[in-house]
Amino acid sequence: MPTEALLARFLDDLAPFGPLAVWAHGSLGGGDYQEGRSDLDLIAVLPAPPTLADLRRLIVLHRRLRAEPLAGKLHCSYLTPSTAADPATPHPTWAHGRTMRRPVTPVTRSELHTFGRVLCGAPPAAYLPQVPDRELRDFVVADQRDFWRPAVDRERLWREDVWVDLGLLTFARATVTLREGRLISKRQALTELPALGAPGAVVEDITRRRYGEHGPGPSPDRRARLTRAYLGPAIDALVTGYR
Repeated sequence: MPTEALLARFLDDLAPFGPLAVWAHGSLGGGDYQEGRSDLDLIAVLPAPPTLADLRRLIVLHRRLRAEPLAGKLHCSYLTPSTAADPATPHPTWAHGRTMRRPVTPVTRSELHTFGRVLCGAPPAAYLPQVPDRELRDFVVADQRDFWRPAVDRERLWREDVWVDLGLLTFARATVTLREGRLISKRQALTELPALGAPGAVVEDITRRRYGEHGPGPSPDRRARLTRAYLGPAIDALVTGYR
């Protein structure tokens, strides 16, 4: 299986850095992983903050992985015991073929505690404190209000599969988190969307593409119109109703 081969190669190449733990979250941790479609979202805990030389070695490591199938979908943030606890701290991260710094969000932390997959070393509880319910809910609302709602007004984005899929699935997941205080997978989010009033043609289109089914879907322009017409008011109602 290409995914398992890639993970084994990554762990072997990372071993000289002495990782204390490596975890998978997202679809790979939550049981909704679709090989060739889903990202490989990883967190590695290193013994100490990486030096500039360490970061260069990590870049070389990731670039050498390019020969492996699916390597472009492997993303990893690098934490240390001294930096792991604060959800606002940005960490060195390899994603989309380049390095960046970004925090490990309350949603990711909650995923790790709920269904994170331990690839090596200690479990998430060894380094990450539990996420308070209010902190998780506040983050979910802020993400919908400050990122997704402004994005709805950028019409050109919604002609792309990734925006339609993530926009609707993230909204459904946010709704369930605020309503019930739990996290759900993307597959579960798809089953929630019809009851939330999402356009059926778009939900069917997402399902076909995510799970390898065939059949015609709406045109990109029609799909964008349907998604934006639904998602803008839906996010407004969700955010307004949160206390």
